[in-house]
Amino acid sequence: MSATAPIAIVGGGPAGLTLGRLLEIQKTDYIIFERDASPQPANARTGTLDLHAESGMLALQEAGLMDEFRKLARWDAPTILARSTGEHIITLNEDGGADRPEIDRKALRKLLLDSIPSERICWGCKVQAVRRQDDGSCSVEFADGRVRSGFGLVVGADGAWSKVRSLITDVKPVYSGMHYFSSEVPLQSPFHPQTEALVGNGTYMALGGGKQLVGQRLGSGSYFVGVGLHLPETWDVKANLADPSAFRRELVSNDFKEYANKHKDLILHSEGAFYSWPLYEPPKDSLRWDHVPRATLIGDAAHLCIPSGEGVNVAMHDALQLAQCIGANGLRDLDRAVAEYEKQMFPRAIATAEDAEQSKSLWAPDSPSGFLRSIGMEV
Repeated sequence: MSATAPIAIVGGGPAGLTLGRLLEIQKTDYIIFERDASPQPANARTGTLDLHAESGMLALQEAGLMDEFRKLARWDAPTILARSTGEHIITLNEDGGADRPEIDRKALRKLLLDSIPSERICWGCKVQAVRRQDDGSCSVEFADGRVRSGFGLVVGADGAWSKVRSLITDVKPVYSGMHYFSSEVPLQSPFHPQTEALVGNGTYMALGGGKQLVGQRLGSGSYFVGVGLHLPETWDVKANLADPSAFRRELVSNDFKEYANKHKDLILHSEGAFYSWPLYEPPKDSLRWDHVPRATLIGDAAHLCIPSGEGVNVAMHDALQLAQCIGANGLRDLDRAVAEYEKQMFPRAIATAEDAEQSKSLWAPDSPSGFLRSIGMEV
């Protein structure tokens, strides 16, 4: 199969879709390859994202999507920090966080998907490799044996295990030692009123002993429930999550046994299978690379880090800056566009990594003490 567009975007997450939308506005030809079989994958991660005025929302503004975003976003979503014992520490964004509203992950994806013509996205395209051809162009090879060729630029928006990255650098992510699991308390759950009383309209985070318990209100009124643990990379996800109810009992009997009963109840009364999310990060000296013709990276593919509240915002900002550079230089000088984008992106990637390092204090054995000191609060 020959290519039908000069630019290939590998990955249909927030970064790839934002870039696609911005190129669509510019009338720049592109195609998106996404491994999910459909816009509604069965195992999609839930939870919410706070978009920042200077990055994520700026990208949506330039994409002409702010009116639709305002209909979906929640502007009254404070964050409550508590100790594992249940003691309240502080409520952040009590004024509603006007410059950092929340939106469901799924809602943001749908918003972006609806803004892109359906023929621009190839579903069920699991990329196996990206290669440079003798004429300098790039080809994209898929797991089912298909090949699309002739691309003047391939943009890796394909996350932690990016297949495009290998064209640019041989650096691989390393395991952080931290692992997240999430499930939900649905709207129809008998435990929903207690969850609402604890979490409220925004986010509730209980910290202690190097562990985390997070509750977040979703747009549907249901609640996301997440737990964060230190686990070895060899921890057997399939075996340990085979029985979700047993895993919940194990959590409250062992890992969270010192937590307050209201915290343990939140874990026990969540429902459904768990989404498993081991956290990886790049080696510290790998956030820059020498410019490589015909390829670049955005989002987690470029600067993966553990969650710090910046990830999706930096990813969407990447997409905005790359689109602006492509628009300024045109399809005839894509390499110059990429070089200009990377020059702007590298300092932001390093700053984001530094923020992520600070957020590791949330996982420390003495948590939340280190985090409170980092924000200037008395312990």
